[in-house]
Amino acid sequence: MQIGFTLPQMGPLAHQPEEVARFAREAETLGADSLWVGDRLLAPVDPTVGYAGGDLIPEAFHSVLDPFALMTVAATVTERVRIGSNILVAPWYAPALLARSLTTIDRISGGRLMPGFGMGWSPEEYQAVGIPMGERGARLDECLDALEELWSANPAGYQGRHWQIPQTYADIKPAQAPRPPLYLAGFAPAAMQRVAQRADGWLPVHVPGAGQFDPTSVNEPMRSIRARAKEFGRDPAALRMVLRVYPASGASLDQVVDTIMRAGRDTDVDHAFVDMMNIAASVDDSLDKVERILKAVRN
Repeated sequence: MQIGFTLPQMGPLAHQPEEVARFAREAETLGADSLWVGDRLLAPVDPTVGYAGGDLIPEAFHSVLDPFALMTVAATVTERVRIGSNILVAPWYAPALLARSLTTIDRISGGRLMPGFGMGWSPEEYQAVGIPMGERGARLDECLDALEELWSANPAGYQGRHWQIPQTYADIKPAQAPRPPLYLAGFAPAAMQRVAQRADGWLPVHVPGAGQFDPTSVNEPMRSIRARAKEFGRDPAALRMVLRVYPASGASLDQVVDTIMRAGRDTDVDHAFVDMMNIAASVDDSLDKVERILKAVRN
C-alpha cells in the first residue's frame, strides 16, 4: 500500500507557510509515497450550502494556501514522492491556464504529478470566479477535452461551447507521456460514468471517526465503474483507486490506521492518503503523526 499525506495547506497548518518545504522533505524521508493539496477558495459567512451536506463551513477553511504554489514547492524539494491534487475544481480554471500550471509542475517534478479533478459544491465559490455553477459538469468535460488536446498536439487548439483556445504552438509537454494520470472524484452516477469513460482512476473517500471502513463502499462502485469502462472499450483493470482518508475531528490514529489496513486487505485500493487538517495542530505535530501512521501500517 502506498501512503500519502496532505501538505500543510489548511487550518492552523496554513499559518506556517515557511514550513511547507520542510514538511515535504521530511515526509518523504519518513517514507511517505505522495503529498497532496486541496482547492478551497472561500469560507462564506452565510453559506448557501455547507460542507459535506451540512449547514456550516469548517473553521479550517478560513485559512487556505494556494494549491499550485504548494505543489510547486513540494515538487522542487523532493525527489521521489508523487504530487497529487485532491481535488482541483477544474471548472473554475480556463484550460489553457490549467494546462500551463500542471505541465510546469510535472516537468519540475520529473513526472510525478497526479492531478485529481472534481466540480466542487459551493455556490459562493462559483460566484467568486464568475462561472455559472449550473455549467460545471459541461465545463469539466470540456476542460478534460482541452487538456487532452494541449498535451497531445502541436499546434493545439480547442473549440467548445464554454472554452475556446485558438491554434497555438505547444512545444512544452508534461514529463509523463502521453500525459499525467487523471483522477476524478464523486459518487453520483454522472461522476462515476465520467471516471469510466475518461479517467485513469477514481478517488473514493472514507471518514475515520464517523464509522468503520466498509469495503463494499469502495468495491461496489468500482465494480460498476469498471463495467462501464468495458462498455466504452477501455481496459477495466487499468483503472486505479486512491482512497482519500479524511479523519473527523477527534478521530484517533488507530482509526486512521485501521481504515488503511482494511482498504489494503479487502479492496483493490493500493494507494491512500491521509488529510492532516483535523488531526494536526502544527507542522511538527503533523510530521510526528506521519511517522506514527507509517510505522503502524508498515510494521
